Amino acid sequence: MEHMPLSVLDLATVSSDATSAQALSDATELAVKSEEFGYSRFWVAEHHNMNTVASTSPAVLIAHVAASTKNIKVGSGGVMLPNHAPLVIAEQFALLEALHPGRIDLGIGRAPGSDRQTMAVIRGSAAALSVEDFPRDLIDVMGLLGDVRTDHGLWNKFSATPVATSSPEVVLLGSSGFSAQLAGVLGLPFTFANHFDTGGTLEAAEIYRESFRPSPTLDEPYTIVSASVMAATDSKAADKLAAPSRLRKYGMRTGRFWSLVTPDEALAHPEWSKAEAMPSNAINGTPDEVALGLQQLAEQTQANELFLHCSSFGLAERVRSLELIAERWGTQTEQHLEVATLPR
Repeated sequence: MEHMPLSVLDLATVSSDATSAQALSDATELAVKSEEFGYSRFWVAEHHNMNTVASTSPAVLIAHVAASTKNIKVGSGGVMLPNHAPLVIAEQFALLEALHPGRIDLGIGRAPGSDRQTMAVIRGSAAALSVEDFPRDLIDVMGLLGDVRTDHGLWNKFSATPVATSSPEVVLLGSSGFSAQLAGVLGLPFTFANHFDTGGTLEAAEIYRESFRPSPTLDEPYTIVSASVMAATDSKAADKLAAPSRLRKYGMRTGRFWSLVTPDEALAHPEWSKAEAMPSNAINGTPDEVALGLQQLAEQTQANELFLHCSSFGLAERVRSLELIAERWGTQTEQHLEVATLPR
């Protein structure tokens, strides 16, 4: 199990004492450290109009992160396709792939990454680019990037880039059975957002495997599962470092978007006891405890790869947590120093 690839998902979270510029600088530094520690991929997300998330444009941030690193694969976790015209996304990621051949992942999601009002502003109207169009738009993006699945589509009239020599790897993201089934039918790798902590992980993984059909890009199912993690030298320290993220998640579940405060401020918050009592699938503890939790998650889901979302108030804690996990997992073996490529 220790040979399973581990990767990193980051949101460029803005702490209560930070700026957007600092959050983006921290995300870049975390990517540099993730590469140094032997992680396979570094993905950034798409969120809009949130006071704690600076990752609003994955393609822009990916370009910067990829230029700041050397070998680690960089991608989106994910691009929320209903917010965008398929040709625009295909152009962006074809350009990224041309700049950084073999290093770009296009993770695509169906959710808006924002509230309905923000979604309507981004799309131009409440009705534009509906999620009902998602399967067609996904196939259009794939076709524009060279993975043609039907006789007719945007690729018949448009080109994402003039002379492509390679293509980004397309991965379907989701937190439901719908995305799992679609990924299976299309023969795409599937990533389940287990770090959302909303349940359904095992069911979605099973739906994906049962629905999978071999495709031009993938012969066998490739399941990726995300996990919220925090590692420290002792369990109590890890729980304390994870407290700001736990409080923030509780606030979001109750309709309040609180800032990411310090661990001491989180523990002193008037509603901390409610946040602490909230059920969670986060994996926090010593490196041994986190490794055991990750192994159990991989076995239960039959995952091929795990994505770690490490959320804390400060960058130093995130870096140290990923370093401890990498040392325990053995990510810096020769097997992991190669760029992760999905199997055929």
